[in-house]
Amino acid sequence: MKEEIQAHENILDFVGNTPLIKLKKISQGLKGNFFAKVEAFNPGHSSKDRIALHIVEEAERKGILKPGSIIVETTSGNTGFSIAMVSIIKGYECILAVSSKSSKDKIDMLKAMGAKVYVCPANVSADDPRSYYSVAKRIHQETAGSVYINQYFNELNIDAHYKTTGPEIWKQTNGNITHLVACSGTGGTISGTAKFLKEQNSNIRILGVDAFGSVLKKFHETHEFDPNEIYPYRIEGMGKNLIPTATDFSVIDQFMKVTDEDAAHSAREISKTEGIFVGYTSGAAFQAVRQFDAEGEFNANSNVVVIFPDHGSRYMSKIYSDDWMREQGFFDNQKVEQNDIEYIK
Repeated sequence: MKEEIQAHENILDFVGNTPLIKLKKISQGLKGNFFAKVEAFNPGHSSKDRIALHIVEEAERKGILKPGSIIVETTSGNTGFSIAMVSIIKGYECILAVSSKSSKDKIDMLKAMGAKVYVCPANVSADDPRSYYSVAKRIHQETAGSVYINQYFNELNIDAHYKTTGPEIWKQTNGNITHLVACSGTGGTISGTAKFLKEQNSNIRILGVDAFGSVLKKFHETHEFDPNEIYPYRIEGMGKNLIPTATDFSVIDQFMKVTDEDAAHSAREISKTEGIFVGYTSGAAFQAVRQFDAEGEFNANSNVVVIFPDHGSRYMSKIYSDDWMREQGFFDNQKVEQNDIEYIK
């Protein structure tokens, strides 16, 4: 009897169903049990694979995307990589407007995936003609046959995580999750995941992570947009200088702000203690866990799931570069053991 070849059609078969991994060393001294939902196991190495695939396939189903269409999108890096990856498999051209805050690694990766990339200044308002929002809209208007994915992003972004990330976490914890900790940028990950989990158990605490220089935490607490909250910060992929419509603030119980410096050190520590090579926002998420613990949020029976959104390879020129860390002054306040490379001649 001839054996069938066991092969997948393409890498999109591997989007989702990422592992839940118990954090043992880095969580020592904290109250409760801590688990990482490691999204770097997606084929594009981040949680954005989920939304990229969902949005593109929904746009195809509705007839918005047709053969020969050109996809235009705004991105801080990860969403763009995922859309570029899906575009290759599906046969679409891809044009991306990227924030200059994105690491050189991310921008080079987008180019390597065949995308046309426009790098736009990060520290301008969203309505500035140079912002990546404005540039993407202009490119869409000027490019025949293009589809600006962002306009379908909001509802489908939440939907992707409501249908995948939330159910996965519920199943993996056998319904015993007590807290979800997730960074918030556009807000799809935390909103969709939280919506599903709250429907299963309304007592689950949803803890959002924001950056200093972002408006999300204060808006959640006061329902007012305060432009005085906005100033430049270094963390990519979280925080916002506008109120994202893909964020359902009603399902989030509390926000915690973390500093660029603490988030960078926490990411490096996770890699060295748990062997999980994580990105900048993963460090931010776990730094928030520490701060919530210090405020008495958890107890011995807490089962805390922390979403680690992406892989550390995208930050080699940033948080994993000693030179970059030194330039930011991140080694000034913390004494960090640095392993020098020795060259044998």
